[in-house]
Amino acid sequence: MTTNPLLQALLPLVDDLARDLSEPERHRRLLLALRELMPCDAVALLKLEGQHLTPLAVDGLSADTLGRRFRVDEHPRLAALLERPGATRFAADCPLPDPYDGLVEGHGGHLEVHDCLGCPLYLDERPWGLLTLDALEPSRFGQVDLDNLETFASLAAATVKAGERFNGLARRIEDERQRAETYRQAAAGQREREMIGQSAAHRRLLEEVALVGASELGVLIQGETGVGKELVAQALHAASSRASAALISLNCAALPDTLVESELFGHVRGAFSGAHAERRGKFELADGGTLFLDEVGELPLAAQAKLLRVLQSGQLQRVGADREHHVDVRVLAATNRDLAEEVRQGRFRADLYHRLSVYPLRVPPLRERGRDVLLLAGYFLEENRHRLGLRSLRLGPEAQAALLAYGWPGNVRELEHLIGRAALKALASSRERPRILSLQPEHLDLPLASPVREPVASPSAPVPRGDLKSAVDAYQRQLIEACLQRHAGNGAAAARELGLDRANLHRLARRLGLR
Repeated sequence: MTTNPLLQALLPLVDDLARDLSEPERHRRLLLALRELMPCDAVALLKLEGQHLTPLAVDGLSADTLGRRFRVDEHPRLAALLERPGATRFAADCPLPDPYDGLVEGHGGHLEVHDCLGCPLYLDERPWGLLTLDALEPSRFGQVDLDNLETFASLAAATVKAGERFNGLARRIEDERQRAETYRQAAAGQREREMIGQSAAHRRLLEEVALVGASELGVLIQGETGVGKELVAQALHAASSRASAALISLNCAALPDTLVESELFGHVRGAFSGAHAERRGKFELADGGTLFLDEVGELPLAAQAKLLRVLQSGQLQRVGADREHHVDVRVLAATNRDLAEEVRQGRFRADLYHRLSVYPLRVPPLRERGRDVLLLAGYFLEENRHRLGLRSLRLGPEAQAALLAYGWPGNVRELEHLIGRAALKALASSRERPRILSLQPEHLDLPLASPVREPVASPSAPVPRGDLKSAVDAYQRQLIEACLQRHAGNGAAAARELGLDRANLHRLARRLGLR
């Protein structure tokens, strides 16, 4: 008895409908089933978000594809797929440019002659996204594949809907983030940015953002320069009940000491030389919403005292005014300094530190995020492709390896600037404007030495003596003690850094004689 291949592909998906799978795993299994039904060189699941199609899962495409955001109006094949209700096959000689030019693994050249299928997915009769298939052979697909893809797409939509049901909270937070980001970008006139990543460290960060974002707690966002602390602040605001109100940002490091109080609290006319009119401060502008104080460790001590008073009472007084105002503001703060050490050195008020750091939130550096560097690179590659007017901008395999091997002392900001420089350098070195511009290691110009791994002890290094348990206890004691010192004795923050439950850390520290 011959088994119907379509039925064979659909049965695992039907079984998955009742499973509580993570979204990445659900999407991976979906594409695996599709590729088994219709063998090809690349498949992708893309979600429609506004005017962009966002890749949620790919198989057979370069890893950086997941970081790209395809504008529908810039990719006519994707636009054509969205306009038609059923499956569509593009002829091998179709003149429309392919969005995956240069991105199919093992095939860095053009995709001028190949077979391409696609089908839109609908949820509740609304277009949700696309399934796409690419084969390098020009006659791989036939009419039966079109029919099978339409049937498969119907169940794929049900699979996606099940995933969204199981992950409803995360979806609502994402919707709120997008709504708040739209509000903020409309006010600031800037291009939208998002938190991109799939690593365990990044997922933990998103979980913490979802947890504390919905509260009214003050959050101290800690992390190295360039990790994206402002993006985290935006996500916290978007996850809060204040998401429909304003998010006001202030870079404390960019203010002269003489203007800090005026920027924070406002001033009245004639309060000081040059104060020709009344001016509202950031606290008043953020009333009902959120105030983000970036580089809060740079505030002078005098301003710290007045900031503390506003945080404690909600009452502020404009510079030169007699009357007080009451404001309702949630304050998020960020720093790349060790504020606990600043407190010990007398450069930061202890009471303000404790008020700001009700919930300390550490943003992991890029070197701890593994292959997220390729997703982020894909996002910046697509930005630069659009900016430079290129058909395709990609990373060669050696360039991908170089990005993964580098230590990124400047984190995501360094990666963004590096991709921009590399694209310009590669374009300048081309004799003619290429259809596909591939970045190679020489365009990246990364240092040869990379601080990714800790140095391995040399053979001559002394080897600890004694039994294994004593040696392990000594190492754990040293590691935990150093971590607690970095976080000024904050057990919750230390537990997060060490990847332990707080109660387990407390028990371990007590056993090792640290409590």
